[in-house]
Amino acid sequence: MATRTYTKTKRANKEQQTHRKIIDAALVLYGSVGPAATTISAVATKASVQRLTVYRHFPKETDLMAGALKAWFDSRPMPDPAEWRDGVDPQDWPIAILSMLYNYYSETSNVWARLQADRAKHDDLEKLMQPVNARLAVIQDDILRHLPTGRRDNVLCRAVVAHSVQFSTWKSLTDSALDTVEVAALMEDWVRHCPLS
Repeated sequence: MATRTYTKTKRANKEQQTHRKIIDAALVLYGSVGPAATTISAVATKASVQRLTVYRHFPKETDLMAGALKAWFDSRPMPDPAEWRDGVDPQDWPIAILSMLYNYYSETSNVWARLQADRAKHDDLEKLMQPVNARLAVIQDDILRHLPTGRRDNVLCRAVVAHSVQFSTWKSLTDSALDTVEVAALMEDWVRHCPLS
């Protein structure tokens, strides 16, 4: 009985290792060529397994994408609202939130750039990114929460805040030779002083 349990445990551990290798291979490819151009064959080659092994773990391409993105976001979580809600003066939330978010984008930019580029090309990817949209909506609301009412409820100011939390905003400004600290300061100033519509 002990031998059978040991064998089953060993087999399960090997399966978990293979599962992780496949996910890691997919994530490497997502960061280099993007999800839309990542094929099962390429993942199998990168993971040093057979294509059938990939399909055994992930019967559909969407299953692999979902598993890989879950693993990636679990290991590189977006900023948690508790980080500013529990220790930052509410008046400083806009700069604190934008600084945390932009640091996160800076540390994860290679995969983020590919995810954003491929969202329009892959319907399943767009669906899988909905939790990201939900987190960004919470972040937007928290940036607005302690602004004066006239700004908080203003359509133009809300649009500026929505723009400020996008990866593409951070990327375009850092591509213009601004560093992350400067981008956060610039966008926070815009949030606080945007014209009222």
